[in-house]
Amino acid sequence: MARNTGPVWRISRRLNFSILETGKELQKRAYIPGQHGSATRRIKQSNYGLQKAEKQKIRNMYGLSEKQFYNTYVKASHEAGVTGTNLLVMLESRLDNLVYRMGFATTRRAARQLVNHGHILVNGKKVDIPSAQVKPGSVIELKEKSRNLAVVNAALEQAVSFKDFVEVDKDKKQGKYVRYPERKELNPEVNELLVVEYYNR
Repeated sequence: MARNTGPVWRISRRLNFSILETGKELQKRAYIPGQHGSATRRIKQSNYGLQKAEKQKIRNMYGLSEKQFYNTYVKASHEAGVTGTNLLVMLESRLDNLVYRMGFATTRRAARQLVNHGHILVNGKKVDIPSAQVKPGSVIELKEKSRNLAVVNAALEQAVSFKDFVEVDKDKKQGKYVRYPERKELNPEVNELLVVEYYNR
């Protein structure tokens, strides 16, 4: 199954989870999408259903295809430590996610587009692969010619605070990936253990 490029809000309502991590998707219509959505009760899910739904939450939040997500899980399972936490750290270390975390884009989709179009430099070198794993200490910045992009300026104006594992200089359009994030700094609404159970069933 390819990466979903459809309406994000519809997916959020189906999963009853804010993919954009803002909660806006569920404010107006906190029920499942469809003609009879408001009259439909959410059916109690089986353990398998809960595990799959949790996988879909995380996969859609970071915008990965099924194959990309599974491959990332396999790599995380081979690392030392807790597999679920390793998975989230690897997803957070993706270049497109860090561009989003640094406020250069308002959504991960927009961040992915910036990377794809060659606007991003990592340690002074152009990187146009959104899934590229970035190591702590790396400097991420906009190319000289891209620093006055209206979408970037608008995104930075909206950015009020940043995660502690990144440092951002709004004037220079530059950020640094300081360290790997801790689990407590990431979305508390997801249960990565259910994803591990899903793949180990």
